[in-house]
Amino acid sequence: MSAGLNLAQLEAVNYVQGPCLVLAGAGSGKTRVITHKIGRLIDVGLEPKRIAAITFTNKAAAEMRERAKDLIGKAAKDVTVCTFHALGVRIMREDGHVLGLKPQFSIMDADDVTSILKDCGGTTDAATARQWQWTISLWKNMGLNAEQAAAQAPDDNARVIARIMGLYEERLSAYQSVDFDDLIGMPLKLLADYPEVRERWQAKMGHVLVDEYQDTNATQYEVLKHLVGERGRFTAVGDDDQSIYGWRGATLDNLKRLPQDFPNLKVIKLEQNYRSTSAILRAANNVIQPNPKLFPKTLFSELGEGEPVRVVDAVNEEHEADRAIARIQSIRGGQVNPSKHREFKDFAILYRANHMARPFEQALRRANIPYKVSGGQSFFDKTEIKDLCAWFRLWINNDDDPAFLRAITSPKRGIGHQTLGQLGTFATQYKLSLFEALFAGSLPSAVNTRAVDGLHEFGRYINDLEHRARHTLGKEAALAFLLEWLKEIGYEQHLYDGEDNEKVASARWTNVLEFCDWMAGRCGGEIEDATGTDASESKSLLEVAQTISLISTLSEREKDQNVVTLSTLHASKGLEWPHVVLVGVNEGLLPFKLGDDDEHSGRSDGPMSEGILQRLQEERRLMYVGITRAQRSLAVSWTKRRKKGRDMVAALPSRFIAEMKLDENTIKEDPREKLRALRAEFAKRAADSAAEAKP
Repeated sequence: MSAGLNLAQLEAVNYVQGPCLVLAGAGSGKTRVITHKIGRLIDVGLEPKRIAAITFTNKAAAEMRERAKDLIGKAAKDVTVCTFHALGVRIMREDGHVLGLKPQFSIMDADDVTSILKDCGGTTDAATARQWQWTISLWKNMGLNAEQAAAQAPDDNARVIARIMGLYEERLSAYQSVDFDDLIGMPLKLLADYPEVRERWQAKMGHVLVDEYQDTNATQYEVLKHLVGERGRFTAVGDDDQSIYGWRGATLDNLKRLPQDFPNLKVIKLEQNYRSTSAILRAANNVIQPNPKLFPKTLFSELGEGEPVRVVDAVNEEHEADRAIARIQSIRGGQVNPSKHREFKDFAILYRANHMARPFEQALRRANIPYKVSGGQSFFDKTEIKDLCAWFRLWINNDDDPAFLRAITSPKRGIGHQTLGQLGTFATQYKLSLFEALFAGSLPSAVNTRAVDGLHEFGRYINDLEHRARHTLGKEAALAFLLEWLKEIGYEQHLYDGEDNEKVASARWTNVLEFCDWMAGRCGGEIEDATGTDASESKSLLEVAQTISLISTLSEREKDQNVVTLSTLHASKGLEWPHVVLVGVNEGLLPFKLGDDDEHSGRSDGPMSEGILQRLQEERRLMYVGITRAQRSLAVSWTKRRKKGRDMVAALPSRFIAEMKLDENTIKEDPREKLRALRAEFAKRAADSAAEAKP
């Protein structure tokens, strides 16, 4: 089973006696180590159901399940492989009643949270509410509740947000709902404050493996500590050089704390890179070198020197885009050996921020090159999918007021805003959820008779749907149920009535049908549950609906498209491509503007503040992540001028380009010259062939 592992990987796989930290450099085979370690734990007698592998994305969890299945066969289905949030849901479904939460609680998405905060804070401005949301999320990730946040508030603005947070917490409690941060915070409260809950979960968890450990925040670390207890049966796999999520609460302190909290921690470094050439790795090692090291390591490769890393300068963003596309065309056009055919999916263009994609999209369209923008709108962010999910949430949890308001108006049922306003006032007065208020004996005193009849009809229909969904098992039955339900509520007509453009309405209806097919597939056990539950068993439609908020994309259905990828550096983490163009590598972009006083703060001889220094170090790690996405070739490009509002301003190359310490004689490249030379060569070959063919 351990064939093909190097010595460091073998050591990491075979160490099962206690706590283990595996420092896995970029491209060093960390997923391979995790899956082999799962197999090793089973070999030494640990039951598969007592092993948990925790990842940060559904996509990573799906890949790990697949790899584990290939390696250890049927036993893999009993191993829990899921995200931190999915594990949190599992803990709360089983033990949330201790905190007064019923098992059928709802999970609010970001839009729901914004709406609730607007209401709590008395504003109609979504941007302000999102700012509150961001601050509250950071506080929750630090383990603070509203009272603690208020006590630590440094100014009046923070005190106002802490007060709004208190109202928001009350509202969530009334709705029997949680947000995504609660999926970590509440399990921590259960494990920390209730010994019987903690002991039960520690008994369940014989060994916990955590992927991308450097991305954990303070609360997630505490959850891990309480899950593994003093015995510390865990394997944390991560890389301090790839910690790029400080802005959302991830902290390198978690790496520092491990040896303090677990003195017998075994530290193993994986330094052999299986992804990139030596030229690319040398640039990566040089860039990251100025950052302070918790655990020093140097990546090396046995894949050969490879192509030199190139630096491309451009006049402006449009020129930069043209050069990037010319590079792609020249690499594809330079193919002599058909067996090494380079497809569009072999190329990625990576940038610091989403707004930088536009000129590259335009240039790719002009060149008729297919592409996709990674990290675009999630399937589950589409209006039509949110509508259907609101109905599901209401079936599961009748107290979910935001879901109630969306379901009763999508499609409209002849119940107007005035009636809903009266219902809301009545529900608030008697401390009822909107759904509970429907059947209150005194409702007719607040709402007219005709409206009451409509509300009663809606309430009875929801109860009927919930009952039917609970008893709908398997793919065929689920699909038939969903299509019949959509017909009953007239959802297709609702889409066409709401769109002037028939093609747009048709596309939205196609999304709905695809979603129904996907839901039915989960009921039939064709697709694994978001919480890592065995996929081979049929589930009721209601059970599937309960996990729907944990899914961010229909990644299980995504095809391996032959297109160029455009992606932010953050979204590219964990991915790799043969050929990468890293664009917009300018001061003020990468590193991002570090301070308010100076466009290029940190370049002067004066000392940097601690905050700016930490931001610079994280930006350097982001550059390192970008460089190490490349397997065979890497080009780094910057522009001499950039748009700022309506003006063009002079721009400087990023300090990170100099830090790569590239050979000045080989780095400069003009892809257009290379492309022109290739075209001339092809034209000459064609002419020579034509001449030879003449009698």
